[in-house]
Amino acid sequence: MATTQTPLPEKLGSEHSKQALRLWLRLLTTSTEIEKLIRGNLTREFGTTLPRFDILAALDRNPEGLTMGALSKLLMVSNGNVTGLVDRLVQEELVEREAMEHDRRTYKVTMTKAGKRAFRKMANRHEEWLDDMLEELPNEDIEGLLKLLSRLRSSVAQRKINRD
Repeated sequence: MATTQTPLPEKLGSEHSKQALRLWLRLLTTSTEIEKLIRGNLTREFGTTLPRFDILAALDRNPEGLTMGALSKLLMVSNGNVTGLVDRLVQEELVEREAMEHDRRTYKVTMTKAGKRAFRKMANRHEEWLDDMLEELPNEDIEGLLKLLSRLRSSVAQRKINRD
């Protein structure tokens, strides 16, 4: 049985298309390299992981606490992943988890005083690591990149909305 191939849009193979692919690959590799350095530094200096740091960072930005579901959504990971991470942070006494009064099935997570102290140390070092990695970029370049990435993110988000 013969199949007919649908012709590719003219845009594919164009210079713009090739540049877009190069940009995507550069974004991925750069992000991966930065993430590897930060993961290694967090493990080496603090004996923690990037996902645990991310939970503490989310709780630092939300001192009133977050539900497990809100943490999962914010960090874009499954509820199961958040549960395991929070379990370990509770064991280390860096966070507390308590059932909500209106719904005992829902738990709210907040940082303990020890968690706030530990996170502050990690966050300060995290900032130093990023400053060191980006020191060759002047502020104007960073501002320009932020604007471009914001436009890119909006463009990607718009396409997601159109698909849904």
